[in-house]
Amino acid sequence: MTGFVARRGLHAVPVLLGVTLLSFLLIRITPGDPVALMLGLRATPDEVAFWHGKFALDDPLPLQYLAFLKSVVTLDFGDSIQSRIPVTDLIGSRIGTTLSLMVYSVLISITIAFPLAIWAAMRANRMSDHGIKLAMMLTFAMPAFWVGLILIQTFSLRLGWFPASGLRQGILPYVWSLTLPAVTIALYLSPVLVRSLRTTMIAILRTDYVEAARARGLSDARVMRRYVLRNSLTSTVTMIGLSVAGLIGGSIVVENVFALPGIGQLVVQSVTFRDFPVLQACVLLIGAWIILANLVTDLVNARLDPRTRL
Repeated sequence: MTGFVARRGLHAVPVLLGVTLLSFLLIRITPGDPVALMLGLRATPDEVAFWHGKFALDDPLPLQYLAFLKSVVTLDFGDSIQSRIPVTDLIGSRIGTTLSLMVYSVLISITIAFPLAIWAAMRANRMSDHGIKLAMMLTFAMPAFWVGLILIQTFSLRLGWFPASGLRQGILPYVWSLTLPAVTIALYLSPVLVRSLRTTMIAILRTDYVEAARARGLSDARVMRRYVLRNSLTSTVTMIGLSVAGLIGGSIVVENVFALPGIGQLVVQSVTFRDFPVLQACVLLIGAWIILANLVTDLVNARLDPRTRL
């Protein structure tokens, strides 16, 4: 197991290095001067030159990239060009919101997906199964920003059950204010889990050992719990892991729709103002999150099925 972890960790190093290089180059070729946006239209050439030198924007690109790599190693990304606040402080104040949103979304998705997948698998190719597939297809096709706006219009503005934007203080108000954003993401994630879990369960239900268990008189509930669900975990964990890795992209849209102070909102603000230090750190954080999610997925699968360690 230790060797498996070491191999996966070594594979992640060049991927993360590639993420740093791509994020650096793509941000640099984006049109717009961050210093000019920071200072405004009345900035003098001397002021622009001063801040260019302060943020090393006039250095050759190789030197800027080496400085960026040093900041990655030391976890010191300097100050934001726009707000002049340390980048680590900006990210540290927002990462909790994004992580809470993603965890809450996954929990809601699992709560929705497992009962529906079990129901559909037990009644494969019947009306209820077709109804679940149609509902999941429609839910998956709806854009996240549109779903968020519909939820705000219905449950915030009309019914007044949930806050329309921002976060509330206190544990229960905090969770309550994250509910609509988490449901928005869960409605996109649940169809993926339902389809994957349903397909796997149907295949397992047709195996010989499940037929033998039924022949011994075991109830459908016991067969599902003891044989089908347990043997479906590997593929389900893989799908959840891949979905969690991609949730960071969905959170960017949802956080801006609901005005949540998370990493997604910070990314959009950084793009708007060409805030290179903040945007580079955010892109690196997103890349590291995806790599970590895939690594954890591989480790869980290796624990569930030792054959995957090969």
